[in-house]
Amino acid sequence: MGTYKVTLLPGDGIGPEISEATCRVLEATGVKFDWTIEIIGKEAQDKFGTPLPDKVLDSIRKNKVAIKGPVTTPIGTGFRSVNVALRKRLDLYACLRPCKTYRGAPTPFSNVDIHIIRENTEDLYAGIEFARGTKEAEDLRQFIKTNAKMDVREDSGYSIKAISETGSRRIVQYAFEYARTNKRKKVSAIHKANILKFSDGLFLSVAREVAKNYPDIEFEDVLADAICMHLVKTPQKFDVLVLPNLYGDIVSDLCAGLVGGLGLAPGANIGTDMALFEPSHGSAPKYTGQNKVNPMAMMLSGVMMLRYLKEIEAADRMEKAIADVIAEGKDVTYDLKPDRNQPAAGTSQVADAVIKKLKK
Repeated sequence: MGTYKVTLLPGDGIGPEISEATCRVLEATGVKFDWTIEIIGKEAQDKFGTPLPDKVLDSIRKNKVAIKGPVTTPIGTGFRSVNVALRKRLDLYACLRPCKTYRGAPTPFSNVDIHIIRENTEDLYAGIEFARGTKEAEDLRQFIKTNAKMDVREDSGYSIKAISETGSRRIVQYAFEYARTNKRKKVSAIHKANILKFSDGLFLSVAREVAKNYPDIEFEDVLADAICMHLVKTPQKFDVLVLPNLYGDIVSDLCAGLVGGLGLAPGANIGTDMALFEPSHGSAPKYTGQNKVNPMAMMLSGVMMLRYLKEIEAADRMEKAIADVIAEGKDVTYDLKPDRNQPAAGTSQVADAVIKKLKK
């Protein structure tokens, strides 16, 4: 076992706190890391004039592995999402978000173990947008009027949904290969092909075609609205979900709610030869510096990183230590307490508790 060079992006808001806690736990497994620390988001914008400096991308390309805290994305104004830009610039086309129930987590559900695989580069998140009142928006309105015979309101803004055969094929193939490698039994393709016949319809037709090459794995397709209803009634029926970008983002948050909240929702963004690991939740700037928030989603993302690095034994020990802390219920943050008025552990105390379990 050598030393792994990993790019560490602490992020902003609560990011630095949960990053520090996660790095301490990762190092306590005995796996050795050489961290390359880079700044992104608002701090990078203020310092370099861009929220995503080229040196950050160069570092990830060089190290091939990165772990990242959350980054604040301004709503409606300011710079575009750093998260989306990282995935697109590095072609991290597969977003993997496991949602699994742990004993002691505050949820009425049990035996949930759903792995969401979300296409990461296309759909409405591709950033093809035209602002209301611009010449480009008017040109597009006229194009639609001429070619689609539809009269769109003049005061409209536009976000273009583009789904390709290439993007659909590789994400569905990834989902089936993931299912086969991890001994999963079923893949469910999620879509709205009944309404969006040329975008979701293409995704569905490709999914059906790819599924024929995996006769050992059950396949089904489910409408995006219907999957939400089924998940909150019988989540145990589902195994691997593969979805276009927007649905994947929404459904993965829903599934996080099934297992106790975003504080237990890890994530990975995976490309052909590199990967970036990050929690599914946001930067929660109002809690910055308060040592209050749950670091377990980022810790579990660290577990995923260990598995990606083939450090399986360390990954299993780290996940068990986290699960034992959750089950014990003493050294957990307020979101994992049955009563939020009960005394709760802080971010750093959670890390201390997990490390103590690791060293037993």
